[in-house]
Amino acid sequence: MEENKKPKKKKTWLWIVIGLIVIFGAIGACTGGSGDKPAGSAEPEVTKAAATEAPEETATAEEEDLPDMTTGQKNALKAAKAYLAYSSFSHDGLVHQLEYEKYSNEDAVFAADNCGADWNEQALASAKNYLDYQSFSYTGLIKQLEYEKYTTEQATYGADNCGADWNEQAVKSAKAYLDYSTFSRDGLINQLEYEGFTHDQAVYGAEQNGY
Repeated sequence: MEENKKPKKKKTWLWIVIGLIVIFGAIGACTGGSGDKPAGSAEPEVTKAAATEAPEETATAEEEDLPDMTTGQKNALKAAKAYLAYSSFSHDGLVHQLEYEKYSNEDAVFAADNCGADWNEQALASAKNYLDYQSFSYTGLIKQLEYEKYTTEQATYGADNCGADWNEQAVKSAKAYLDYSTFSRDGLINQLEYEGFTHDQAVYGAEQNGY
């Protein structure tokens, strides 16, 4: 009888040990599962926030003032700014240049209207560019700028602020005429006056070239 009782005690202890292992295992699994979820769910939220905020900031920076531009308007505006980055244009001159590049009149006008150019400063830049390679009288420079589609006010601003010495411009013009043709003193003075120099400026130009 004693031999029969001992196995029963061993069997009972065995089942108790197994039960404890199962219980602790279940508790460990529950604890581990509940600890992983916050870490796993937090990362996608941060990623989503970053992904949605960045495009909004870029769009706002580029199209804050003109959010409803068509594709043609966007490209014409980019082209207008590119032209102005290396050369000076009047408003209408820029429109014509864009039309030459096959933009529609509507898109070209839109770009010129919204490119942010100061047309007085563009006229001044054009005036200085002309004086870098050719001589002009005050009125002759204004006419040249008007030919480039600047308004009279813009052209006048350019001539007024370009820093030219009109007497010296007359000297340069007189020399240029004498380099390729012959003139009498009075003929040279008349030619300079025809180019818009005042009488005094024309006389100064002739005298500085030997007359």
